Amino acid sequence: MMYWEKLSKEAITSKVNQALSKNIRFDKNKIMGASISFLDPIVFDKKYMRNAPFLTSMIHNPDHRGCHTLNVNGGLFEGTKELELDVIRICAEELLRGQAGMQDGYIASGGTEANITALWIFRNLFKRRYEAKSSEMVIFCSRDTHYSIYKGGNLLGIDVVSLQVDNNTRQIKPHVLEDKIISAKENGKKYFIFVANMGTTMFGSVDDIEMITSIFDKTEVFYKVHVDAAFGGFIYPFTNAENELSFANKRIASVSLDAHKMLQTPYGTGMFIVRKGYFEYLKPEEKAFLTETDLTLSGSRSGASAIAIWMVLMTYGSSGLREKVLKMVNRTKWLCDELSKKGIDYYYNPYMNIVSIRNEDITKELVELYNLVPDNHDSPNWWKVVTMAHVDKVLMGDFLENE
Repeated sequence: MMYWEKLSKEAITSKVNQALSKNIRFDKNKIMGASISFLDPIVFDKKYMRNAPFLTSMIHNPDHRGCHTLNVNGGLFEGTKELELDVIRICAEELLRGQAGMQDGYIASGGTEANITALWIFRNLFKRRYEAKSSEMVIFCSRDTHYSIYKGGNLLGIDVVSLQVDNNTRQIKPHVLEDKIISAKENGKKYFIFVANMGTTMFGSVDDIEMITSIFDKTEVFYKVHVDAAFGGFIYPFTNAENELSFANKRIASVSLDAHKMLQTPYGTGMFIVRKGYFEYLKPEEKAFLTETDLTLSGSRSGASAIAIWMVLMTYGSSGLREKVLKMVNRTKWLCDELSKKGIDYYYNPYMNIVSIRNEDITKELVELYNLVPDNHDSPNWWKVVTMAHVDKVLMGDFLENE
């Protein structure tokens, strides 16, 4: 017979608190390798939990299934869906320089879902428009690209080609890209997906999209470009006014974002944004499902995630977020300057907030003390420091003294 014990509210609270006490604390422990931090303390202030809109929205539990930019009726949760639409508009048009009303998108579970959705759309486009076979498709990406792309390739039955990068610049080598395209064509590949990085998770490196698309054009292949901006999407547009990985670039079809990193929102606040028209390729061809309006991978999802992002965007405004980001980037530059004085070798993108230190320049004890993250757990070549909100100059100074 099925049975489990009922607990009182006090017991439940105690159990949760005990569980939380076993976790790391960004405000207590020395955590310098993670790409996340505590929730934004201004928006999610512990003192005002009783009047917290985010917690209230969690309790109200609005269902935000579907992509609301497709003019789907808001139904039972129209009010909170309007806030999600505002989030998508701000990110698509202000952050990513898209034309007004020319992008679709939704709040996803994270960057992984958003990346897989892009691959899914392109796969279906190739099949439905050109009657392409999966064996004729291929995904190209830098070797530093997030593992979610390999997940997506595996799920969709599409081969993934990992491109070698320069060990110092982390940029794809042009001759390698051209040679790989030619080789893929010779092996029957006709339809290409390129995943461009706006801030790789290990290095913060940004792909040279102008060089990459020029080579694709030169080799005369049919291709689509998705931008993985899950890490850099809320940094790079603020720090580099010349950002080419935006909807202002006609080559870019879609972008993934992740607010739980730089915006310090809870998990479950990823985002997928794509040009108008592409969502059509996710509509089921089976007549039995034509009445279903949800074209997303996640299906039912909490509207509280959209509210969390909206609250952060509204609390800071674009100027406030720019200031917040620049403070992190400036602290990162300070760390790099201090590392240079010590003769320590590292990789650093000046528009980002990640510093990757070579394995031979750092001790195992330091790695463990500051919870740094490697590029490879089995045989690391690099260890990264991520200047998140909790990584202040005091913690950096402590790190440098031990280095």
